[in-house]
Amino acid sequence: MSTRIAAEPAEKPSVANRVSARALRGLPGRTRCAMVLLAALAALACIPGDLPADARLALFAFAAATVLWTLTDLEPGYVALGAGLLACIPTGRQEEFFAALGNDVVWLIVGAFIIGGATAGSGLAARLTSAIIGRARSVRGLLWLVTAAVVPLSFLVPSTSGRAAVLLPVYRSLAERLGDPRVSKALALLMPTVVLVSTTATLVGATSHLVAVDLLRQATGDTISYAQWALWGAPFGIAASVVVCVAVQAMFLRREERRRPIVQAVPPADGARSRLTRPERTVALVVGLALVGWLTEPVHGFGIATVTIIAAVVLCAPGIGVMRWKEGVASVSWPLVLFVAGALALGGALVETGAGDWIVSSLFSLSGIDALTSTLALVSIIAVLSVTAHLYVTSHTVRAIALIPPFLALAATTDLSPVALVFIVSIGLDYCLTLPVSSKALLVFTDADGRGEGLAPRDLLRLSLVLLPAYLVLMVVTYELWWKHTGLAL
Repeated sequence: MSTRIAAEPAEKPSVANRVSARALRGLPGRTRCAMVLLAALAALACIPGDLPADARLALFAFAAATVLWTLTDLEPGYVALGAGLLACIPTGRQEEFFAALGNDVVWLIVGAFIIGGATAGSGLAARLTSAIIGRARSVRGLLWLVTAAVVPLSFLVPSTSGRAAVLLPVYRSLAERLGDPRVSKALALLMPTVVLVSTTATLVGATSHLVAVDLLRQATGDTISYAQWALWGAPFGIAASVVVCVAVQAMFLRREERRRPIVQAVPPADGARSRLTRPERTVALVVGLALVGWLTEPVHGFGIATVTIIAAVVLCAPGIGVMRWKEGVASVSWPLVLFVAGALALGGALVETGAGDWIVSSLFSLSGIDALTSTLALVSIIAVLSVTAHLYVTSHTVRAIALIPPFLALAATTDLSPVALVFIVSIGLDYCLTLPVSSKALLVFTDADGRGEGLAPRDLLRLSLVLLPAYLVLMVVTYELWWKHTGLAL
């Protein structure tokens, strides 16, 4: 009797152990993988070193959020808020966390959705959609038309978030018109991605370009003119946009979906749609004035978010606007707003704790860039260091402020061309596609259709795994075939 009883613990695990083992076996494979990665990240964060505890916590929170976004089905906004809390609250940054809701990006997105709702409700978005679809004979042709339409916007709207705000209502109308979740997802990835890679085409395409040129002027007295930037950047931006369109079609649409014909709607026989209606004229006028406001920001001093909110208020104004305020507010994706706030708090923690600077200095020392003698190897390392910077410094402008000075110092000590170095680094810094938090344009398009069929962090990461190496190769090839022959040799 005693022998049998003594043997029972070895033969029958405890109830708690049986339950935990059964629970683990019942979890999806991706979830189990996420749990293992989170445990490994926590162990790495606890390894002794010189990095302060608050910076370690910020790095862990950011890495954990990335794992959860890509390997689990948790809501992105829930993950972002949780990671923001983890990065801010234990380190005494409570005010910074709550201040994220007042960030201009949050208000930009609120205003952009209200403008999008007004554009759709007035019928103007449907009219623009018909103009695009009317020229497309297939889904493939539609995606190429969209790409061709987005690239020139980099010369017209000097802000990636502004271009995203202009495109959002067109996307939502396209998604509703086509009624295909897979095509909607492809468009949600294509539009903001082309917005971002075409940023390289013009000096005013991003604030970081102006910051980089100003730092170059302060350090060396040299500068890069608008025409020079267009000469070097426009061919790269066009080539990168073509690569993006090809990649999105190949990765997110099957061959039969790409070839699927688009059925054209029959136009009204009486031509009633030839002239703009009163609501369409109102929306067109307000959005046009907003565009002028974005273009003339240096003159009047109002930021793009302020101009966007003013336009949204006007479009809801009694007697002037095209919809009631309640309808405008209802058109906002509030889960996205909370996602943006949490992601901004998380990104701010990386900068404020010094975690981003630590990564930059570590990468510089590990790369051995100052000892390289081969131009090809040097361009490759510059491309890798600048392109990957968006992973740990989420603000485009902050990336320029953090990385341009070290590269200028490198140019001074190694007799490299500071103009070439600053331009090539700026092109690399324009890549910010891996996570939604890396760009305002991506944040605007996250769940842009409100049904979970738009841009998702998991799809963005999958796309970036292909585009990031392609972007690096394109930088090296462009240097060899174009830049070094047009006055941009290192």
